[in-house]
Amino acid sequence: MKRSFYSNGKLLLTGEYVVLDGAKALALPTKKGQTLTLAPRDNKELLWNSYDENNNAWFSASFSLETFEVLKCDNSRIAATLLNILKKARDLQPEFLTGTKGVHAITKVDFPRNWGLGTSSTLINNIAQWAKVDAFTLLQNSFGGSGYDIAAAQHNKPIFYSLERNVPQVDEITLSWDFTDALFFVHLNQKQDSKKGILRYKMQPATSQELQKISDLTKKLLLCYSLSDFRAVIEAHEHSISKIIGLPTVKDTLFPDFTGSIKSLGAWGGDFILATGVQDDMNYFRKKGYTTIVEFNEMLL
Repeated sequence: MKRSFYSNGKLLLTGEYVVLDGAKALALPTKKGQTLTLAPRDNKELLWNSYDENNNAWFSASFSLETFEVLKCDNSRIAATLLNILKKARDLQPEFLTGTKGVHAITKVDFPRNWGLGTSSTLINNIAQWAKVDAFTLLQNSFGGSGYDIAAAQHNKPIFYSLERNVPQVDEITLSWDFTDALFFVHLNQKQDSKKGILRYKMQPATSQELQKISDLTKKLLLCYSLSDFRAVIEAHEHSISKIIGLPTVKDTLFPDFTGSIKSLGAWGGDFILATGVQDDMNYFRKKGYTTIVEFNEMLL
């Protein structure tokens, strides 16, 4: 009998980096996510197949359910990472993947994997559902991170997310913005390694005053009733994070003559940015070779 689990993708609108140290962040679940489908098999193996948004296979492997070893794979690095997650899930739930003849696991992402919408976090949340363990704990025991992406995977509305004494605090919110037709997500044609960004931040983390400022800006964003108010808040946020991590803003680096506002999302230097303007303004990015542009309401749940 087949079973399926699903998790939402995510975008982090505010609080990048500093969410690790307790700042309040605004996270957005996306319409596209990842599905994990399970079917029984007759041998003592876990067969794993992963497919992209076009149903093209991008990873396959098989594991012994008796020894939890890789039997064969087409990418040893990915196989080792996946096996580590499965082992951590079994550490939390010793009965996970025991007493079964075999399993065929199939994953499918709805979005291009270089979009940075949470290929790993959606996988971890799906495996946590399968193993019946806490997804936040599984994340900490495997990849690490703040956990905002796990929270977004589990909620179908925008959320305020923060860590209080390392315990996730999640509050669903309603965005009453009537200017979302002026908000666009522009992909920077490269995927950013968030781990590298986190390591850089950890070398000189934010002060308590800086954390409070980002939390205040996050809450102010919810109270924006005009595009001009929204632009003012995200620009203040960009400059604050720029000062904290010691990097210029993406607008100063790549798009200094763009007339609208630009906000980095998640780790700086890759994945998506948020840009304000009208449809015609997006031609600015297209002329520079950034052709993956998604409307706000098309991207988000």
